[in-house]
Amino acid sequence: MGNPKAFLTIPRQEAGYRPIHDRISDYSEVEQTLNSRDRKLQASRCMDCGVPFCHWACPLGNKQPEFQDALYKGKWEEAYKILNETNDFPEFTGRICPALCEKSCVLKLSMDSPVTIRENEAAIAEAAFREGYISPRHIERNGRKVAIIGAGPAGLATANQLNGKGYTVTVFDKNEAPGGLLRYGIPNFKLHKPIIDRRIRVMEEEGIHFKMNNDVDVRQLPEGFDAYCICTGAPTARDLPVPGRELKGIHPALDMLAQQNRILAGMTFPKEQLVTAKGKKVLIIGGGDTGSDCIGTSNRQGAASVTQIEIMPQPPVGQNPATPWPQFPLVLKTTSSHEEGCSRRWSLATHKFLGKNGKVCGVEVEQVEWIPGPDGGRPVMKPTGKVEVIEADLVLLAMGFLKPEHPQFAENVFVAGDAASGASLVVRAIASGRKAATDIDSYLNK
Repeated sequence: MGNPKAFLTIPRQEAGYRPIHDRISDYSEVEQTLNSRDRKLQASRCMDCGVPFCHWACPLGNKQPEFQDALYKGKWEEAYKILNETNDFPEFTGRICPALCEKSCVLKLSMDSPVTIRENEAAIAEAAFREGYISPRHIERNGRKVAIIGAGPAGLATANQLNGKGYTVTVFDKNEAPGGLLRYGIPNFKLHKPIIDRRIRVMEEEGIHFKMNNDVDVRQLPEGFDAYCICTGAPTARDLPVPGRELKGIHPALDMLAQQNRILAGMTFPKEQLVTAKGKKVLIIGGGDTGSDCIGTSNRQGAASVTQIEIMPQPPVGQNPATPWPQFPLVLKTTSSHEEGCSRRWSLATHKFLGKNGKVCGVEVEQVEWIPGPDGGRPVMKPTGKVEVIEADLVLLAMGFLKPEHPQFAENVFVAGDAASGASLVVRAIASGRKAATDIDSYLNK
């Protein structure tokens, strides 16, 4: 730690977002960057705590104090090497991770101004690509082959780790390009897709084979491999089977998000297949990150209005006694998409969809109350009888995803990422992929 008092003299400085009136007219990344001098100053705020809770909170076990110190000293290449020891893809997590580490930073507890760990991570990764610190490795092969089914973050991490150990790795995926939800779920305004392409080129140059447009049935795995890893994610969205669900204009959120990303990649769709918010009253059911992504996409498509509803109560603002530091705080989150314009409401249960001429035109909802459960158990939902109709001609269901169920696999078949845990964070998927690679290596060398 080069400057032990920096946290007292240098305030937290975030790069911030592009102006709203600029960013809603395009799909470029909304987050801005700091210059290298300011970025080093932000790194100097790290206190190198005796017990680094940032490290404890990170699913990857990133060594935050070490790479912050290297960054502060201007040792960008060393900072990247430290970061890359634990994280295969810091250019992804540096953009889209909710930064569990920052919520556990001691400065979050004492001053409510944690170190800008996530932004620093992204800056280090970008410097590494820009300055040529990242280049294809020459890898000696060990003669054994592994197939990865699914090219999302877990599959990519598993492939990258096994490739580095000398295995010949082939990645199969049903989509037209690698990335999984990184490419087909997360909007471009949060993660520009050339960022993914750049990493894939390095992986290909290192010898990883990608077989796209290849929908592999996990019950009939391709022959010729010594081991397999299933990384197919959690693709089945949670539905809302209430009266009127069959009406046109009601879609799982990923129908819109994936289609928009494909359109930006140059694909075209027949008019009758388009899921567009242009000129429509959009209702998003679900209050999480996927719902937030639908808000940003709807505004960019030209929605007449956007409303987001959630069945759960509004979270506390600022602090939540139920999730004290160093836990990840369950508090009200306002994203860049929320700032761009929407109405947000909580404690609304959906009763039925209303239609006209076979198309949705509104949603009947009821205000509910949440009563604390007995002995501190789960809260109990109580109807209030306050029913209303929210007008909508496009409804997007963003209520999460179902945990996949798998058949009994042979002992040389492993499962990683959301396919194993159910839907979770990209950072956890990468961690799961890294562990799967270690398990596969141990299995093949026992």
